Amino acid sequence: MFQSFESTARPEQGPPRLAALRAELARAGLDGFIVPRADVHQGEYVAPADQRLAWLTGFTGSAGFAVVLPAVAGVFVDGRYRTQVRAQVDPGHFTPVNWPEVKPGAWLKDHLPAGRVGFDPWLHTRKDIAELEAALQGSAVTLCPVANPVDAVWADRPAAPSGPVTVQPLDLAGEAHEDKCRRIGALIGRDGQEAAVLTLPDSIAWLLNIRGRDVERNPVVHAFAILDARGRLTLFIAPEKLDDTVRAHLGAGVTIRPPAAFAPALRMLKGPVRVDPATAPLQVWRELEEAGITAVPGADPCLLPKARKKPAEIAGMEAAHLRDGAAMVEFLAWCDAEAPKGGQSEISLVTALEGFRRATNRLEDISFETICGAGPNGAIMHYRVTEETSRRVRAGEIVVVDSGGQYLDGTTDITRTIAIGPAAAIDPEARAAFTRVLQGMIAISRLRWPVGLAGAHLDTVARYSLWLAGQDFDHGTGHGVGAHLSVHEGPQRLARSGDVPLEPGMILSNEPGYYREGAFGIRIENLVLVEEAPALPGGDAQRAMLCFRTLTWVPIDRRLIDAEALTGPERAWLDAYHAEVAERIGPRVSASARLWLDAATRPL
Repeated sequence: MFQSFESTARPEQGPPRLAALRAELARAGLDGFIVPRADVHQGEYVAPADQRLAWLTGFTGSAGFAVVLPAVAGVFVDGRYRTQVRAQVDPGHFTPVNWPEVKPGAWLKDHLPAGRVGFDPWLHTRKDIAELEAALQGSAVTLCPVANPVDAVWADRPAAPSGPVTVQPLDLAGEAHEDKCRRIGALIGRDGQEAAVLTLPDSIAWLLNIRGRDVERNPVVHAFAILDARGRLTLFIAPEKLDDTVRAHLGAGVTIRPPAAFAPALRMLKGPVRVDPATAPLQVWRELEEAGITAVPGADPCLLPKARKKPAEIAGMEAAHLRDGAAMVEFLAWCDAEAPKGGQSEISLVTALEGFRRATNRLEDISFETICGAGPNGAIMHYRVTEETSRRVRAGEIVVVDSGGQYLDGTTDITRTIAIGPAAAIDPEARAAFTRVLQGMIAISRLRWPVGLAGAHLDTVARYSLWLAGQDFDHGTGHGVGAHLSVHEGPQRLARSGDVPLEPGMILSNEPGYYREGAFGIRIENLVLVEEAPALPGGDAQRAMLCFRTLTWVPIDRRLIDAEALTGPERAWLDAYHAEVAERIGPRVSASARLWLDAATRPL
């Protein structure tokens, strides 16, 4: 199994660790310290050696941070994690804070009249610290860059990851890394810069057509890089990660140096140097500025080119989704036969699903820890089942299964909410909410929009039916997805915060949901590809439009749909989708799964 079910949250360990940290802060003359869930690369997913927030507090969510003061320790989490955080931290010592509604600056001013608050400049971006400093203006609270005190008290901290690097085949990458470096270097030079600093692991992996194993579930490489305007690149990476095959692949255009050489190399650059204020550690700016080198803010130059998938990457993603869709259908057929008998649990469902993916003989890893929440556990948006929390799956309940696979040719991410047993046993309110969520997912799938719009303009469409019923969900409608890379990829998003215009070649998730704490959760997710929309009869030929093409082919549970609540176009979309699922996936599954699939994809 790639996934384990050991509980990594130990609330009882938090208080003594908090006491040790406070003692270290006092020794260093600090009145507080900010503990982010981040590493020096500012990626969303961090290695065990960098899980400082989880080690200190017990909270294991993928976003959040803590602010430790002498009398209070706030754990800041967004709407996805507010149920989870209460179960994972000791409430007598850690105080959950609703973020971003409550800003850290305002919270600090309320809880610390005056004092020195430390932060590790390698673990925060310039943008984050600038916003916090602005919020603290006029107060007696001072921010201080310091060596990380958590590391000083974390006695058994794991070693840094050292996974081997592999080459991503050219027929899947779609463009040689030498050509990418020259192309991106030319963009840097066109903007009047001499070089750009790259800190995001997935940007470096994409640019060099390499993959790694430094972070579980995401095949990225921990490294830094400096790319100059002529396309020459210096890669700062632990040399033991590279074998002769990878070194030969990188070739003469890539200079390899150890990570310890990165900061000194920054001080030797000729400016202007492009640095991403939203993703690069603040310390990068500090190194350049202290050396008198002009640093100019600019987005990571790999972000948009990486998001615009090449035809070879799209073809690989299509193949991966067909393979993964067949595994999902085998799982759903098995689940429909076995779960109503009463002998299955959340863990057994996760285990079975991974087994069906492994049976493809192409699975490199799962793309994230499978979320499988039965009944009330489904309302925990990023629920991770453990041996302590696993529930029996009961007839009459609904189960949220959010999962994905990493294949050499693509990354998948799919959520299906499934009924256990006959439709008559399902809570009518759950069926009504499921139908509204489905309407939102269909609305995004059918959408056409003018070129130039960003995800924030589209996000509302997925919420319309829920809003009419006074309901909503506290996460974005969709995130970007990489091609055999990170399952969460920027800069594209379908969310209120999505300000990057969508472009052809971008792949996103389409996953509205609804969560009733203590009762049930609902989420339906397909991946979709942005394409140019074909002209419509009577349409404005002068206005270029875009649309989504679905990549995910797995049935949506008909037992949870109130068919009478759907409009004619919604029913037509669903029937057409199910017909295509049957056509694409049917030849790929076993005879028993094919019988189940034929029933599951019948027209409404």
